[in-house]
Amino acid sequence: MVSPASPRLAPYAQVKHYLKGRLAAGDWAPGVLMPSEAELVAQFSVSRMTVNRALRELQAEGLIDRVQGVGTFAAQLHKVSSTLTLRDLHDEIADRGHRHDARVIVQEATAAAEGLAGQLGLPSGATVFHTLIVHLENGVPLQCEDRYVNPACAPDYLSQDFTTTTPTHYLFEATALWRAQYSIEAARPTKQEAKLLGIAASEPCLIIVRRTFTTDSAITLARLVHPGNLYGIEGQFTP
Repeated sequence: MVSPASPRLAPYAQVKHYLKGRLAAGDWAPGVLMPSEAELVAQFSVSRMTVNRALRELQAEGLIDRVQGVGTFAAQLHKVSSTLTLRDLHDEIADRGHRHDARVIVQEATAAAEGLAGQLGLPSGATVFHTLIVHLENGVPLQCEDRYVNPACAPDYLSQDFTTTTPTHYLFEATALWRAQYSIEAARPTKQEAKLLGIAASEPCLIIVRRTFTTDSAITLARLVHPGNLYGIEGQFTP
């Protein structure tokens, strides 16, 4: 029997706890179709966004497979997962009980130089959307996010208010995310990044460069720069 979720859990965590418990109990064999988002919305009386977050986290942990337009399936048991996942920074900060704020420095359409265009699978000079945003935790700069977006994947990107929602959150909802690529390094920030983060240009930073994709095109290219003394990456795997 699956134990009930604690009422103290956030709504998405209650959905996740329920599904994870039933998976652990073997209620859905690998490859079996699980309840739809609509069924879970009705069962838990929550929003589709809440259910979608629970399913995203279970997928990131390798416990389910989601096929757009088809449904959610119990994953094969041999899969290995990592906690290096696509998470909304606002959620990370909120989970620590802290306040997230954002300063939008740039929000514009621009012509892509050859290298950038190639990263996004576009011709040189094509229009791309560009945002430069500083994210703060309790008033302290935590991340400088320099992001380029393929307009074909998110045509309404520039009309969003990124002081009230993050680009990551919006793109989760507006695009059909299929996969992501990461590179991670410890390096010094650019002069502009150091100024925006309020740190010395010599201070080491954790820099993540991430591309996301639909099944057939690149969605976004983002450079995420964090002061090294304020941010870390944690990972685990479960066979």
